[in-house]
Amino acid sequence: MTITTGTVSPPPRNTLVALARGILTGGVVGASLAAVVVGAVIESAPLFVAGLVLPVAYVLLVLLAGVPRLAREAAIAPHMALAMVESREAVGGEATSDVAVRFDLTVAPDDVPAYRVAFTQNVNLVDLADYRPGAVVVVQYPPDRPWRVRIVKRPTPLWEERVADARLDSAPGPAMVSETPKSCAVGLVMLVALLLAAAGVVLGFRAELFDEGASAGSGSSSSTSSSTSSSTTVVSSASGTVSLGPGQSFLDKGELRKAVGALTKGTDARAALTVVVQDRLLSVVYAPTGSEAPTFALDSLPYERLPALVEEARTGLGVGSPQTWQITVERLTGSLTVRVGVTGPDGTASLEADGDGTVVRRTPAR
Repeated sequence: MTITTGTVSPPPRNTLVALARGILTGGVVGASLAAVVVGAVIESAPLFVAGLVLPVAYVLLVLLAGVPRLAREAAIAPHMALAMVESREAVGGEATSDVAVRFDLTVAPDDVPAYRVAFTQNVNLVDLADYRPGAVVVVQYPPDRPWRVRIVKRPTPLWEERVADARLDSAPGPAMVSETPKSCAVGLVMLVALLLAAAGVVLGFRAELFDEGASAGSGSSSSTSSSTSSSTTVVSSASGTVSLGPGQSFLDKGELRKAVGALTKGTDARAALTVVVQDRLLSVVYAPTGSEAPTFALDSLPYERLPALVEEARTGLGVGSPQTWQITVERLTGSLTVRVGVTGPDGTASLEADGDGTVVRRTPAR
């Protein structure tokens, strides 16, 4: 019996379903990855767990959604047909009794034209000689998926008789290997969905992310801070700082006294260990409770004399111009000491004054 051949094409893929599945898959992947990362950064356990659970739930839903289709396919009897081996090639499994073989067959169903198909199937080494090129075999496949061909290893006697009498002509190629391949549009849509979902999660928690970054550089919970358009004040149990805005300086008349008042406003007078003043930064270190270190009251500083001391150090000690300056006030030697240090292109110099602002020592630049 000779069977003539024609061609048959696989059914087209449902493009809309493939696009929808790509969008959903990309969205789930992007959202879960972003949720895990953002949850770890902002230390949100619910968000982190949601990022881990989301892909698992999605996979379970996909499997559940496919159960009815699998049940329908199982209820439909597979089609049987004769096929001729065009070529074969072992592709793996040589170390075992079964070897994976890549077959290229011409399948000749009774009700549709013959077609070429390529697939891989495990074959026992003992039976491999039965599938030489040109041999006629019996195959089966789902009615709606003719490319899912499997060789029937032990056909019924009726089909064995048909194999013995059959002669098949080769069908023209190319060989069918699957349904219509996914288009580039599906991959592109999946990538876009992934990026949009990830961006949505990040933007949804942008406030927490920015607050996390800002809090990393802030002081401890025991400190308080306040700010105005011209200065920022931070006070804690151990220290206090005041930062001036651009265009301001603690050498301006009354600015230093006002800043010290901002540090002590609403609190009991506290003894200081050290006061450091720069152009726009004031730092005060307070004495710990019960400390016996030499301290001084903040209102004992010679505020009116400090600008003049800085000016003398900048112009009379030979450091050149421009300069940076710093005032340090302490009482380590028993009496209040005001030290003004300046640094310029020609070196570093300093002068010391007593609690009244009278200069007692000058150290010119070297």
